[in-house]
Amino acid sequence: MAENHKPQNGLATAAGKANQLWADFVPVIAFVLVYNVFRRVELFGGLINADTALFWATGVLIALTFGFLARQIIVGEPVSQMMVLSSAIVGGFGLIGILLQERAFIYVKPTIQQLFMAVMILAPMLFGKNLWKLLFSKVFDLPDFAWRTLAIRWALFFIAMALWNEFLWRTYVPAFDAPLVMAGIPVAPAGAYEWFGLTFGAQDAEDVWANWKLGNMLIVLAFGALNTPYMLKHLREPRAATAT
Repeated sequence: MAENHKPQNGLATAAGKANQLWADFVPVIAFVLVYNVFRRVELFGGLINADTALFWATGVLIALTFGFLARQIIVGEPVSQMMVLSSAIVGGFGLIGILLQERAFIYVKPTIQQLFMAVMILAPMLFGKNLWKLLFSKVFDLPDFAWRTLAIRWALFFIAMALWNEFLWRTYVPAFDAPLVMAGIPVAPAGAYEWFGLTFGAQDAEDVWANWKLGNMLIVLAFGALNTPYMLKHLREPRAATAT
């Protein structure tokens, strides 16, 4: 009788992962929509305009992120520590940016979030633990070496996405009037500057950085799709899995 419930449990877990995908993407889609609409209008005596659009969009992103998290908790769906801490980064840096009216915290937030996820994957591997296997082993049955390969690939991907966000915001957001320092760490100098032969802070195109969040979603989906053949190659049948 227990074996008859396995496919159903697998489908339930897969559905949960699909819900998690929506929880990741819907807030980003809402962020981009709110940002682009609000920066083109002026309402409520200037409360909503091009200068405040980023803060409103960030507020919507935070609300939806925690809304999806609360929903999972209420309906009893499992919530991973990575999701909780990642949401805390989104909420923490976003709220600081809104309350202080400081855009820099919002620009840097994706970098911190991506690096955090990379550390969450790589750090446990030093102690023989695989977070990627823990998160997805109920959906896919793979040998340990395949889980290890996938974990390393995704950790490197998150690091690459952090570097990509750094390139985007430094290239397109307006230059800072004063050097940007966070927690005593110099992040960016004032005005335009050059690093590694590239010029940063010379453009006033914040919308390019904001709208690239949609492009980043496509990059994530594409990277996941590129890893699918590897997963299918090493996917074990139920009998083979129980025999090894």
